Amino acid sequence: MGRLSREAAFCYGVKMTRAHLALFSLLVLAACVGREARLDTAADIARQGGLQPITVAGQPFALAAFVRDPDPAQPVVVYIEGDGLAWVSSSLPSTDPTPRNPVGLRLAALDTSPNVVYLARPCQYAWSPSCSEAYWTNKRFADEVVRATSLAIDRLIRPGQQIHLVGYSGGGAIAALLAARRADVVSLRTVAGNLDHEAVNRYHGVSPMRESLNPKDIASRLKGLPQQHLVGLGDKVVPPFIAQAFTQAVGDEQCVAVIPVRNATHGDGWEPVWRSYSSSPPTCRTSVRH
Repeated sequence: MGRLSREAAFCYGVKMTRAHLALFSLLVLAACVGREARLDTAADIARQGGLQPITVAGQPFALAAFVRDPDPAQPVVVYIEGDGLAWVSSSLPSTDPTPRNPVGLRLAALDTSPNVVYLARPCQYAWSPSCSEAYWTNKRFADEVVRATSLAIDRLIRPGQQIHLVGYSGGGAIAALLAARRADVVSLRTVAGNLDHEAVNRYHGVSPMRESLNPKDIASRLKGLPQQHLVGLGDKVVPPFIAQAFTQAVGDEQCVAVIPVRNATHGDGWEPVWRSYSSSPPTCRTSVRH
């Protein structure tokens, strides 16, 4: 094989057809080069936050993680990344969902808690044989994605440790779905969280993700869990009304708050406010989880 074919096989594990060889070869080469830059960006951000890289073997995905965990007696703050580079245009899926701007990782690096775990989404930074574009398009919130993420958390925390979940964008959907399944989650925070992908897709006039679970459907199961949902007033991707409707579905004013952030869009404006929010996990005013 020539150099390009080896890179294509390493990055994507795909077979090139003769009809699309030239175009696909160029796309693959650009994607591989782009992936290296994105890996370097993530490594730099993690290093600044004192987070160490690790790949967590899972089923059916291996998930990339960055961790800092010196104190087994303290809870673990688990950050879940957004959807990354899922699409390169409105009709063309990406060949690599690794984020160009890993907002979730940036937030994790700012967190001064003793135990911090950042989890990328399937096929971001770490490629698995099960990777296919379905897992960053129609199946990005599928049951097997949630189960793989939960398994990765099991392998990264110690028995008995409690978890504070934080999810950015689509990672907020995964975090909410996890919170409904795990008994060790003691709080949930989302940042620009996609908490109802059916409503988001209707808002944008795009096809529904029929093979994905929807957090709005399990919202009532999160009653009693302390939650904060930060929304950007300039967010045109996941507008603030998505979180507001989700909290209404939870039905717990004592434990759930929507926090508007004036200068934030979907991908910008979160770092300046996150230090204060990361240092104070949400609590319920009076009620307890039931």
